[in-house]
Amino acid sequence: MELLVEFLFPAAHRLPRHPGKCHRMHGHTYKLQVMVDGTPDPVSGLVVDFFDIEAAAGPVVGAVRDTCLNDVLENPTAEAIVVYLWRRIAPTLPSLSALRLWETDSCCVTYRGEAVPDALLTPGAPASHPSTAP
Repeated sequence: MELLVEFLFPAAHRLPRHPGKCHRMHGHTYKLQVMVDGTPDPVSGLVVDFFDIEAAAGPVVGAVRDTCLNDVLENPTAEAIVVYLWRRIAPTLPSLSALRLWETDSCCVTYRGEAVPDALLTPGAPASHPSTAP
């Protein structure tokens, strides 16, 4: 059985390695779906308490809410963001089965903990961020 809890968070980013329009600073209201998998406990009837999912993911989402994601990741693609979030949520939520990050109403990425290239998570650095591409 799979449970899902959603979080919304606004954040800005630019994609310095992308030649298209996303090279410029812009923002999204991201939707993060946190999914856990398991069998209901025979006594409580719960797979996981929804509050436990919120307690594990909420502070992680709160840390990126209203930020420039380039301060965290050098090239904050949706793919990099979801892996970054997974690595912070998974240690406190053992039954985590997937994260789905919606960048727009029609575009999302789903991550299940599979291996990714290290370069995907190159750290960003707090800096002034140009509002337009060079």
